[in-house]
Order: sequence, then C-alpha cells, then structure tokens
Amino acid sequence: MTPARTILVATDLSAPSRHAVERAFLLAADAGSDLEVLHATELDTLDSLREMLGDDMAAVKAALHADALARLERLTGDPAIHRGIAARTHVAAGNPLATIAARADAMDPHLVVLGSRGESFLRYNMLGSTAARLVRKSARHPVLVVKQPPHEAYRSVLVAVDFSPVSPRAIRVARALAPGADLLLAHAFELPYEGKLAFAGVDEQAVRRYVIKDGEIRRERLHALAAATGLKPVDYAARVVHGDPSQHIIALEQEYDCDLIVVGKHGAHIGEELLMGSVTKHVLAQSQCDVLVICDPRTPPEACR
Repeated sequence: MTPARTILVATDLSAPSRHAVERAFLLAADAGSDLEVLHATELDTLDSLREMLGDDMAAVKAALHADALARLERLTGDPAIHRGIAARTHVAAGNPLATIAARADAMDPHLVVLGSRGESFLRYNMLGSTAARLVRKSARHPVLVVKQPPHEAYRSVLVAVDFSPVSPRAIRVARALAPGADLLLAHAFELPYEGKLAFAGVDEQAVRRYVIKDGEIRRERLHALAAATGLKPVDYAARVVHGDPSQHIIALEQEYDCDLIVVGKHGAHIGEELLMGSVTKHVLAQSQCDVLVICDPRTPPEACR
C-alpha cells in the first residue's frame, strides 16, 4: 500500500470528538502517515460580550486560546491514543468549517477526519454541523466521519457502488484505508419510474422479469469494475439488490456487521447534489458505523467552495 502523505483530523476537544482523534492516530500508525490535529476556536463570538468584558477582551481571548492549545497538547500526548505517532498540533481562530477547509486546501491531505458530533463552544454543536457541511462542500479530499470508538483497525468495509466515476476511486481508497478488512461491494438499483409503471398498464410479471435481467447485467458490471480496480474474486464479496439504495446500505451494514461504509458524493450541480446528497445524508444519519465520503474526481475544487 502506498503510504498516505498526511492525515488532517479536526477536533472540538469534546469527549465524542476524541474518537476521531484516536482513529486518526490508528490510521496514521498503520499507514506510516504524518498527522496534524486541528482545533478551531470561534473566539469572534466573544465580540457580542465586548460591552461586558471591555478592556479584558484581548486577555480573555488569549487565555482561551492558550487553554485550547494546552488541552490539545494533552490530548495528542496521551500514550493511550497516540500509538507512538508525534502529531503536529494547530489551533486557529475562526469558523470551524472555513478553518478546516482552508487548512485542508493548504495541506492537501490524503484524508480529512472528523467526529460525527461534538459539544458547542459558546454557540452550537460544532463538529456535528461542521461534519455535514464539510462533506457537502468537499471536492478534493476524502472525509472520514467517525462515530465509534476505534478499538482496532477496520474489519468489514461496505463500498456503495453506483457505477459513476467516483466508484473506482471509492474502492481504491477503501482498500488503501483498510487493507486487511473484508470488503463488500454493494449496488442497489431501481427502475426508472418503477412506482408508476403499474399505473401505465405495465404487467407486474413483466416488471419482475426486467428487474431480474437488469440485476444480472448489473452484477456482471460490478465484477468487471472490481477487476478493473485490481481486485480478484477472493478479495471481495458482491451484492446487487433491488430497491432504495439508502435503505439497503443500512440493512447491509447490519447484515455484514460493517464498521466502515464508503459512499460517493457527486458534483456541485444542484440536481446531482440533491439526489446523491439524500443517500449520503441518510447514511450519515442512520448508520451505526463510521462513514467515508469520496468525492467525484471530475468535480473541480472551485465548484464546491
């Protein structure tokens, strides 16, 4: 496996976001990657208290910045999680979304890691909203949203395949991120206007026959895609299912006891974003395991800024 260059993990220093930092250390140790741990402080929110704080404003901000840096150093210096990796730490003032995105652009990391939820700093649930918004806006970097404590390397990975240009990249990134895991390639499909065919007088048995035939064609395509990405038949399991992709991904997660789901996110065009966004959004909300979002390689970085 080609080592990842750098992993960027963002934390709001809450207990839930610790899982993301732990997973990032684990991935960095396994891949021999550099690691940076970033914390964004929204100190500008204190400006609303300027009348109360007066001349103490600058001192208060400096104290909060120093406290955040000390807490970050304690977190990354904890031998229970750092696995011998000496991570860089960075505290920056600003909106979390803008800060993480700017830092990712500057570093060009192999992977961005976020917690699925966090606590608010003066104002709102920071990483919960930031994770979803960064996933929506990300165009260059895979984003790993961590939900579970990382007790071990990933064991069972589900890659949701839709045969778009993002699918081969999703498979390759999944193998690089979890080279020792069991791999499930899953494809769910529905016929165009399937729910309205009966109203148009199409025989139910005819629809069923078409679904079966289409499923066989898609299964062949899935195996061909796997071979094109360098996988051998023994390297993966394949499932082609008929029905709503959002529902089937969650069902297969449970059936195969997956600890990572890999999904693709398409470009900035509003139609594509709404369609694929609904699947990604559902998986992020309903899955129990971690979710890795891979962006369409055709999407120019400036399209989602």
